[in-house]
Amino acid sequence: MQAHLGDRLIVESPVTGAMRRDGEIVGLHHEDGTPPYDVQWADTGETTLVFPGPDARIQHPEGPETERARATASAPPPPLGTPEPGGRAAQPGDIGRRLAAARGRRGLGLAETARRARMSPDYLAYLESHAADPGMATLVRLADALGTTLIELQGADQDRPPGQGRALLHPRLEDLPPQECWTRLSTHGVGRIAVTTADGPAVLPVNYDVIDGTIVYRTAPGSALAAVVGETVAFEADHIDDAMSQGWSVLVVGPARAVTNPDAMARLGEYAHSDPWAGGERGLWVELRPERITGRRITSVEG
Repeated sequence: MQAHLGDRLIVESPVTGAMRRDGEIVGLHHEDGTPPYDVQWADTGETTLVFPGPDARIQHPEGPETERARATASAPPPPLGTPEPGGRAAQPGDIGRRLAAARGRRGLGLAETARRARMSPDYLAYLESHAADPGMATLVRLADALGTTLIELQGADQDRPPGQGRALLHPRLEDLPPQECWTRLSTHGVGRIAVTTADGPAVLPVNYDVIDGTIVYRTAPGSALAAVVGETVAFEADHIDDAMSQGWSVLVVGPARAVTNPDAMARLGEYAHSDPWAGGERGLWVELRPERITGRRITSVEG
């Protein structure tokens, strides 16, 4: 039995000849196309390692379109960012980025990782460079090969505090210039305001927007976030990329003032990207005009 990438594996009843299952061959383990194969099943989308038995056969589609598909499938995966048909560049999904990061932390090459996971190196390269959706069996084998967990590969730990992943082998901590800080903050998101309350200091999350070089947010009159008006406050926003063990944070310090001019309030409402997630009546606009802005990020030395 010999196959090409893109052929179909048909499993049928030895008695009736009726098809019981079929799938696309997405990975070869031998250059001559002999078994075993990595097969992505049509009924579940799951990719498994298959050693075909006597009830299986290979279907080789014919025609010029098929020949071109075979040539494309047999070629090495294109580099990240290479345009796909339609002009779009291939981009990895979160699983692909987590796979690449886990492989990098272990110091494993593509071929060795694929061997440990019992799959084609081409298929692993595809998973790392495209927004793919591999089956559960494939992820289990990859997690085992990479010494990580299924939860980490799937990103199913999103309800946990960020930053629980392993540190980079060679991290680099660097300062961000002011313009880069503004780029990271733009255009809106969730940040934190440090305030002093009757019960002591507190750090409160807030939906913010960046409008005309200022940080603005909406709150309810009489709230802790409204009490900072007239004071110098600290605002912080950050992003933690658990898949890549990287992140950044930006700190803005300056006086907070209430926006009371009706035209200015109407303009802020027009340019705001979203309503406060907390809901309720939050009609007080607070503007933070920065006197100091600083930022830092953690990246890989190799990056």
